[in-house]
Amino acid sequence: MLCAEQRALIKATVPLLETGGEALTDHFYKLMLAEHPEVRPLFNQAHQASGDQPRALANGVLMYARHIDRLEQLGGLVSQVVNKHVALQVQPEHYPIVGSCLLRAIREVLGAQIATDAVIDAWAAAYGQLAGILIETEEQIYSATADAPGGWRGARRFRIARKEVESSEITSFYLTPEDGEPVVAHQPGQYIGLRLWVDGKEQRRNYSLSAMANGRDYRISVKREPGGVVSNALHRMVEGESLDLFAPAGDFTLQPSDKPLVLISGGVGITPTLAMLEAALQSERPIHFIHCARNADAHAFRATIDALAERHDQLKRFYSYDEHAGDAKQPDAVGLMTADRLDQWLPADRDLDAYFLGPRPFMAAIRRQLRALGVPEDQARYEFFGPAAALD
Repeated sequence: MLCAEQRALIKATVPLLETGGEALTDHFYKLMLAEHPEVRPLFNQAHQASGDQPRALANGVLMYARHIDRLEQLGGLVSQVVNKHVALQVQPEHYPIVGSCLLRAIREVLGAQIATDAVIDAWAAAYGQLAGILIETEEQIYSATADAPGGWRGARRFRIARKEVESSEITSFYLTPEDGEPVVAHQPGQYIGLRLWVDGKEQRRNYSLSAMANGRDYRISVKREPGGVVSNALHRMVEGESLDLFAPAGDFTLQPSDKPLVLISGGVGITPTLAMLEAALQSERPIHFIHCARNADAHAFRATIDALAERHDQLKRFYSYDEHAGDAKQPDAVGLMTADRLDQWLPADRDLDAYFLGPRPFMAAIRRQLRALGVPEDQARYEFFGPAAALD
């Protein structure tokens, strides 16, 4: 436990973190990834290059410092971090590496006059406290998943049983375990961690599970990103090839409710909403499925959603394309989503549950629009592909 003096020293660094937190975390990552190659597979280098990872860590460190007296106010941040760690198989032995590099970065970026021995000792105690919380919580998930029917711990070998092209950019991969045993059930909205080697280097990534649990296999639907190391490697793989999977994780899951359900997605953000839709169709709740795509060629799963809408009166679906060439696949609207358009496509009763996912600017706009249209903020849920970031 931190003493009162240590908590005071942590809180005193908040103004410095507000203005210089990203410089600190950027230096931290450079130190750690240069000196500890064993942790590199845990970090997406594209997120490092874009600055998303340092920004996400800077925000996390800042939030932790602000709430050092009442950590329960961190809310879902701890759960998000834990689930990302579990999906990538972060282990207790990784935490001392992170801690030593973080303390060095604090000292080297803030300077010895500010980062005194007392400040470093306070941050060492604070980091130890946080690491203990994360390690304990992650172990609970690892153990529960391993003990569940079809569950496992660590890596499990899976085979690509089938590939299916869904759009000009997205391909689905049906993954079955090589041992032929059942697989643990996942919740709608969760993701899977995978490991493969590209050009001799280990890579780990998370991908949303795009179909409901069936106990036999998993489906992920992957967009081929320009320059994406893992997504392009996956698209080059053929049926019959194998890769390692880690058990499902994630807290962006469909919650029990009888309120009207609205699923809003942009681009490849459609993937977790597919499993949510399948699950919700087993109830009687009204469902509005709204998907935004760049154009008809990039629109994945349109035929699937259309077929479901024909079979289920409770499902209404709406499509918006950024651009449209006038072919047979007509969208319901053309252009970026607006509040007026969303107003027309939402249920009349705004006491609803909304789940949305897509590119960050898209999600920021949807969040503002839902708020303006009267949807309760705690009933509008979202998830990030990659590091979490502020939408406002």
